[in-house]
Amino acid sequence: MAKKPRPGLPTRQQILDFIESSDVPAGKREIARAFGLSAQDKIALKALLKDMADEGLIDSAPGRAFHKMGGLPKVTVLRIADIDDGGNVWAVPERWEADGPAPRLRVRERKRGALGVGERVLARTEEAGNGWIAHPMKTLARASEQVLGVLREEAGRFWLTSVDKKERREFAVSDAGGAGPGDLVLAEKGGRPPRITARVVEKLGDPFAPKSFSLIAIHKHDIPDVFAAETLDEAARIATQPLGDDREDLRHLPIVAIDPADARDHDDAVWAAPDDDPGNEGGWKAIVAIADVSFYVRPGSALDREARRRGNSVYFPDRVVPMLPEILSADVCSLKEQVDRAALVCHLQVSKAGTLKGWRFTRAVVRIAANIAYEEAQATIDAGDGAMIDALRPLWECWRALAAARDKREPLDLDLPERRVVLDEKGRLLSVAPRERLDAHRLIEDYMIAANVAAAKALEAKKAPVMYRVHEPPAREKLVALKDYLETFGVPFALGQVIRPATFNHILSRIGDADFRPQVMEQVLRTQTQAYYAPANQGHFGLALGSYAHFTSPIRRYADLLVHRALVGAYALGPGALTPDEAAGMERIGEAISGLERRAMEAERETLDRYVAAYLAERVGETMPARITGVQNFGFFATVEGIGGDGLVPVRDLGGEYFRYDEAARQLVGEDSGDVYALGQRLDLRLAEANPVSGALRFELPGGKGAAPPPRYGDKTTRRDRVIGKRGRPGNIRHQGRRR
Repeated sequence: MAKKPRPGLPTRQQILDFIESSDVPAGKREIARAFGLSAQDKIALKALLKDMADEGLIDSAPGRAFHKMGGLPKVTVLRIADIDDGGNVWAVPERWEADGPAPRLRVRERKRGALGVGERVLARTEEAGNGWIAHPMKTLARASEQVLGVLREEAGRFWLTSVDKKERREFAVSDAGGAGPGDLVLAEKGGRPPRITARVVEKLGDPFAPKSFSLIAIHKHDIPDVFAAETLDEAARIATQPLGDDREDLRHLPIVAIDPADARDHDDAVWAAPDDDPGNEGGWKAIVAIADVSFYVRPGSALDREARRRGNSVYFPDRVVPMLPEILSADVCSLKEQVDRAALVCHLQVSKAGTLKGWRFTRAVVRIAANIAYEEAQATIDAGDGAMIDALRPLWECWRALAAARDKREPLDLDLPERRVVLDEKGRLLSVAPRERLDAHRLIEDYMIAANVAAAKALEAKKAPVMYRVHEPPAREKLVALKDYLETFGVPFALGQVIRPATFNHILSRIGDADFRPQVMEQVLRTQTQAYYAPANQGHFGLALGSYAHFTSPIRRYADLLVHRALVGAYALGPGALTPDEAAGMERIGEAISGLERRAMEAERETLDRYVAAYLAERVGETMPARITGVQNFGFFATVEGIGGDGLVPVRDLGGEYFRYDEAARQLVGEDSGDVYALGQRLDLRLAEANPVSGALRFELPGGKGAAPPPRYGDKTTRRDRVIGKRGRPGNIRHQGRRR
């Protein structure tokens, strides 16, 4: 039974009327001020507001303001979600916990083009017909001005430790927002240096609970992980539509999907057989069947808008944040065995030498013969026997021809290991180990590359728009830096030559199995440019290909979906073709999805680092084999061999002498001892600290010259511990070593 308000308090209706009419966010403080409440009345008001929330009359908005349940506050915080092809800016509430889908508001900007996707605004809202209009009042802090961290308490005061390992300060908390010590929170920074404080705006829970490491990345990078009801309803509706009768029937072929054992979706499947065309004697015919996502996700639909906003799926060890709702990504569009599925199929004609002689694209219905893990496929081929050997053997034989053509092309060949995190059924960490690299992995990669090349060339022949995957050659300044670096090992590198991927392969071939091979591979990798999406063809340097597009993963990459739509239009394959507006906006779309891809890669890498730190946390104090992965004037970074995770050894921990930083050689040199710490060097280090929340590690030399804990913000120890050397030469670093 609801409590009766005490005398002096406003009634429920008065509070509702005030919230509805207020031109500012109406929190407890504003309500108390409006009704002139005393300190004692404020305590009772808090209880009354809780009762009203329990009764479903009000709900809290960001910043703990209130609004009428089920509606938008008159003033609220919005996030810019989309700018459509007509230039209209659309926003959604930053938080929406009411039943039903969150409304989309058309933003009336005072200055055209002033707001970008992802920005936050405080806005006045009004209903207009069947929709909503937002009038921006003030631009708020972007995500970069927010901090995700963990609260700790000391002497009755809260401090916030950031989850970002690059942020070495702690922030005094001005308002904990009901969160307690150990809670993972989202806070907004305020004040000015050196008195920057943090105000908690959202409590996220226990950072050490299973699956929290990926949650940290999702919130830190503002990755959308919840689909609106409108999008889910549309997905459920279109998932039931018939496949249509105008599809090529390939259900009789033993097409197989080879994926990781823990794959959440199955974009692609393959088949091959000897070619019976007399013009291709000794060659092969092959099929790369790809989920026909464009049949389900049509341009301009709610599903399409959400897929473009996400750009790609994000894969974490403990979950996937899909580009498309699960009913599509993991079910209807996923190529599952013994189920009829819609596919966009690339028919390839492969010569005896492994080159592509021809291709065509059709819409088809397929029935996958089997979903096979890489390890299972490899074991079947190695044994020469098994249930699927008749389907796998011709695949391998055709692949050997493709592999021979690849070797002749000489793409960039850097054998850099991947890490695999193994979790139990409850999401708890079991192990971290390098991922095994099998011929089965290379086989699928080469079939996918062949189909991607065919897609790009097919669209070029049709003079249709192409969303290319572009990888430009290295910039000259990076090549100069590589030349200087290689000279430190006595390895020649001529800048006057035409630089091809094979140029770098030949460098590694000359080095052979030398101890410094891993560090040279790392430097070669750093020399490369970052790949991106664009409608202008610049080729793919790393793969040594003139035309390349992403076609094979439309479930998880928006770029591939655009290529599918272009092929559907170019080959007149039915509904779902690329629209004129999409074709005209390819450059802008390419820039957007390239940025979203970089965001996903960073989030995935950071989450992996957190799992590695959690795995190593039980081994703090142990000495373990490590390799130096980066050298700067303030110290060097190292990673545990076979496991990964970067940790810092500060220069102040290397002893009491001067250390000179040789930038070209990427090394620190002790001026008195001659001790050298160089990129790629193997050495034993003691793990001094492992922070799973930030993913940060800290190492010490086994001799025991440990550093003090990272300084807290505002502490006197935040000043630099190193000064210019005694002779005043730049690059001479002196550190004030601390004794324990």
